[in-house]
Order: sequence, then C-alpha cells, then structure tokens
Amino acid sequence: MAPSLNILSVMAIALAICVQGTLGEIACEHLDQDTCAYAISSAGKRCVLEKRVKRTGEEAYTCRTSEIEADRLRNWIETDQCIKACGLDRKSLGISTDSLLESSFAQQLCSPQCYDSCPNVVDLYFNLAAAEGVFLPKLCEAQEGSARRGLMADIKSSGFVAPGQLHPVKYTVAPAPIKPVKYTVAPAPVEPLKYTVAPAPVEPVKYTVAPAMSPY
Repeated sequence: MAPSLNILSVMAIALAICVQGTLGEIACEHLDQDTCAYAISSAGKRCVLEKRVKRTGEEAYTCRTSEIEADRLRNWIETDQCIKACGLDRKSLGISTDSLLESSFAQQLCSPQCYDSCPNVVDLYFNLAAAEGVFLPKLCEAQEGSARRGLMADIKSSGFVAPGQLHPVKYTVAPAPIKPVKYTVAPAPVEPLKYTVAPAPVEPVKYTVAPAMSPY
C-alpha cells in the first residue's frame, strides 16, 4: 500500500513554516545555487535554478521565481535530510518530470523516509505527476509491488531460498472403467427322470375240475 501523509507530516509542515518564518521573507532571486532548487518563496512560488554560460566560458548559476505555486507552503528551503532521502540534487536545473521515469528515483521518492517526512518534495512531484495524468500514490503502489517482485527474483536467483518441507505424495489408483454387464438367460434346470416299474402282465387263472366223489 502506498505511503500517505500522516499527522507527523502535518506537524512537520507547521514547524517548518514557523522556523522558515523566523528567517525572514525568501526571494528566489536572492538564493544561491546551494539553496535555490526546491525552495519556495514567501509568495508561495517555487524557485528554479538556471545555468548560463558567460562570454568568457564560465558557467554561472542564477535563481529565479517560477510560476509554479506550492500547496500551503511558504518561505521554504529544503533540508539536506530530504534532499538525500528523496534522491534529489541541489544542482538540479529547472523543474521536470523526467526523473519520475527513473525507477531508482521513484523508489526513493516513494520510500517512507521521503514520502512521509518531506511534504515539500511530495507536493512538488504530486503536481508534476498529475500534470502528466499520473496519480502519485498509485505510482508508489506500483513501485512497491515492482520492488517486492524484484526482491523475490533476486532471492530466488541467489540460491538462498530454503527448501520447503517435503511432504509424501499419495497416489490413488483410478478405478477401472465399469464395463456393461451382459445378462444371459440361464437354461431351465434339468429335472431328474423318474422311472416307474411297469406292472407284470396278469396271467390267466387256470381252473381245474376236481374229480367227483363217490357217495359211498
């Protein structure tokens, strides 16, 4: 998740305004090359550093007031801590969005050390990004995601990734396909044959006449 300005940042703005106010009114044209870049005049205009070459070939730096207005900030000279934390250069000329295209700069700009502690720098690049149709918090969110992916890629390529615990793999045998069952009509049971004895033929009865008996 992209870092956001918190209460400490608001307090830092208020404190910086009070401190800068004690230093008097700031006019960009009165600043030297070491304090011009990222400064804000008492009128709320941003100062820009310009370089020109004299006829003698000598380089000369001048500070002038731009038409770019800062948001709620006045009489501001950026601190060395924020210059370093945000990856800035006090010798930067003009104001440009080119640095936003550099991944290393975007990474420093979106870091908590810069984004949460340097409201002047964040305000400047928030407006510069918006002019290009880019929402700075979204840019920082994408930058954070890229940084994480890059870190994981570096860790994996370095060979320092501890192998995870190996778990035994259980294989299950897939059931065989069910084949259609063919039903056949079973033959009727063979009943045992019962044999009966045929009756013997009836023989005719022969009668014999008994001899007559004498009465005497």
